[in-house]
Amino acid sequence: MGINEILISEMGLRKNQVDNTIKLIDEGNTIPFIARYRKEMTGELSDVQLREFHERLMYLRNLEARKEDIIRLIDEQGKLTAEIEENLKKAKTLQEAEDIYAPFKQKKRTRATIARERGLELLSHMILLSKNIDILKEAEKFIDSEKGIDDIDIAVSGAKDILAELMSDDAQIRKKIRNEALQRGIVSSKAKSEEDSVYRMYYDFSERVKDILPHRVLAINRGEKEGVLTVKITIDDEGMIDYIADQYINAQNQGNEELIREVAVDAYKRLIYPSIEREIRNHLTEIGQERAIKVFGKNLNGLLLQPPIKDVVVMGFDPAYRTGCKIAVVDKNGKLLDFTTVYPTKPQNKVEESKKILKSMIEKYEVDIISIGNGTASRESEKFVAEMISEIDRKVSYVIVNEAGASVYSASKLANEELPDINVSIRGAVSIARRLQDPMAELVKIDPKSIGVGQYQHDVNEKRLSEVLDGVVEDSVNKIGIDVNTASYSLLEHLSGISSSVAKNIVAYRDENGEFSGIQELKKVKRLGPAAFKQSAGFIRIQNSKNPLDNTGVHPESYEACEKALTLLGYSIDDVSEGKLSDIDSRVKEYGLSKLSTDSEVGEATLKDIIEEIKKPGRDIRDSGIKPVLKTDVMKIEDLEVDMILTGTVRNVVDFGAFVDIGIKNDGLIHISQISNKRVKNPSDLLSVGDVVNVKVIEIDVEKGRVSLSMKNVKQDIEK
Repeated sequence: MGINEILISEMGLRKNQVDNTIKLIDEGNTIPFIARYRKEMTGELSDVQLREFHERLMYLRNLEARKEDIIRLIDEQGKLTAEIEENLKKAKTLQEAEDIYAPFKQKKRTRATIARERGLELLSHMILLSKNIDILKEAEKFIDSEKGIDDIDIAVSGAKDILAELMSDDAQIRKKIRNEALQRGIVSSKAKSEEDSVYRMYYDFSERVKDILPHRVLAINRGEKEGVLTVKITIDDEGMIDYIADQYINAQNQGNEELIREVAVDAYKRLIYPSIEREIRNHLTEIGQERAIKVFGKNLNGLLLQPPIKDVVVMGFDPAYRTGCKIAVVDKNGKLLDFTTVYPTKPQNKVEESKKILKSMIEKYEVDIISIGNGTASRESEKFVAEMISEIDRKVSYVIVNEAGASVYSASKLANEELPDINVSIRGAVSIARRLQDPMAELVKIDPKSIGVGQYQHDVNEKRLSEVLDGVVEDSVNKIGIDVNTASYSLLEHLSGISSSVAKNIVAYRDENGEFSGIQELKKVKRLGPAAFKQSAGFIRIQNSKNPLDNTGVHPESYEACEKALTLLGYSIDDVSEGKLSDIDSRVKEYGLSKLSTDSEVGEATLKDIIEEIKKPGRDIRDSGIKPVLKTDVMKIEDLEVDMILTGTVRNVVDFGAFVDIGIKNDGLIHISQISNKRVKNPSDLLSVGDVVNVKVIEIDVEKGRVSLSMKNVKQDIEK
């Protein structure tokens, strides 16, 4: 099958979906643009499906290119046959193609290479192709001191080395043993000593290769890397050796069976299985890494799409001990108003002095919320803040936010551009404050790998992780849309079709000419050409434009169709800005969606999106999410009791469960078995970072500061 046919079969798509999607990708369209504005062509594939499609397309194209390269390389050696070429064309994976190429690949000097140089290949052929011969007698003919063959044993050993390499390069044998390892192999790990460690559950561990969970693979790998564990994969060695021998023992070499079996043992133990074991370990690691990257991506998406808390003055509180807590107050638009450093924690413990300073700032700037970073001294700071706000008349609440990456941002070039005259340590507090007002706008300023919402993120392929996370950021930003008159260039550069340099040009144009008055004005921005405009325009919002469609997700290419549809439904364009479309759904139903689509000359999928957008210009999809839990009091682990029901915020989702902030020093853990009464395969199917959940305390370990939580039957318990 060709690439298109493979994609149709594997992804369950129609031919026109595959053909159109490949065409759109090859034309240079971005995934967000294709997902949002080319639904009729793709059959409404989502951004997630399109990224999977794109990855598979690239793999298949790389596979085809590699197969063509291998055919050329073998042909150059004059060894290409119709059978080899046919087998290569049938290869479905890069590994299969490489197995076929293995016998023709230029090798380093091996024992077999040396044996061939000594002229022992003929003797190896005799072992395979002659029956009932005296191999020792034949070996005498190859003794040659000048070639280093001083006796019969050296000659026979060299011939066996050649045969062992022949068996090792046999693509069919490697495929059989690889499949055996994948289907029936056992992964096992043992402790190098009985000293306690975080890897204790893997001190005497074994599981089938096909059943082992991805996060366990990464945990075992890390334990091995740190010298705590030894790891191996075992299969039926004797059965595999018998299989190899059976492939080479036949009527032509009758009488040499014992010798060929000796070669099979050597080939298997010295060459084939160590190589296959590495392949399987690498395969499992790749699966583990892909799963970890997927979990990280889903968590990052949840973090980026957390609802913003708008129109509030926020005090950012970056906790610390010795160096003091950094404080920054930002206005409703995130502009820095004031900053200071206080010392309410040990060793200074200047509690009353700190209260006095912060109370004054709260009063002066009318602070609504205090945003506390969740790092070192977070809970001590929380206790201090809760006590302080109980002593003032103004209604002030606080919330704990994930501060991961704040220090990275503080020392970045971008932070220096945004806050040039502010000390690096204070910039972290500014970031913590802004994260509450608009999580996405602030988090895109930080390398996603530094945000810390994954599992085993330091054990995965960094390039692959960056690719996936960049895609998550791009999809999230474009899903929400960006107000081009307020966005920083760090946010704009994630817009579909907009490069970093063009993003800076947009900001420069805005600084020089004032706010953009309409979407078409973007065409005046330096280096923002027609292609970039087409890709980005639908994701840009301009609040005060004369055309209300500029503040929606309707693409300019569909403005005419949108206005035609409005007219057919009895509306005017002014009704959009004046919010007079409350009965649009009933009018569309009465008119008929299909007929309206035909009459306004726009596809049904696009028309449905247009109708949703014009109902609420300037709509932010994040506003429908659950806001962070705002608190006014603090809780300690000693306050908890088994069966107590609490409300918490999901901080991280991993393969074995989810960590939830319930207001104590350490996050509580909902193990995967406690998420639902039904079997849960992946916690991320039910939970996302930022979710606010009700949980029940089921176990408390005060000494270790650990709390186990459950979501099972919590709803029923609350109703009781």
